[in-house]
Amino acid sequence: MEIHFLHRKRYVGTVFWALLICAVIVTVTSFLGRAARNLNAAVIDKPDIAIYLLLPKEDIYATTLLKETDKERQYIAKTPNGPKFVKLVKGEKEWYVGLIENLHE
Repeated sequence: MEIHFLHRKRYVGTVFWALLICAVIVTVTSFLGRAARNLNAAVIDKPDIAIYLLLPKEDIYATTLLKETDKERQYIAKTPNGPKFVKLVKGEKEWYVGLIENLHE
């Protein structure tokens, strides 16, 4: 390394950009970690939100809880194609869709 040719202005600029890029990397990583944690909590802890995440193709715009137990939740989900009966079943760690049935209006 040739220290004789190292200028203060170039050194400060390099350190500034290095610190800025490190801060951006840490910030983006923390935002992604928080989003992943929130999504995980929604699927595991909050089945009312999980129904929207587990059935994105159904275009559910409203839900009504019919019955709730420790291992099962039953909903009436309103979709553009009419109401549907949805049963969510809790596995070891997360909620799963157990049953979907079309209902008549």
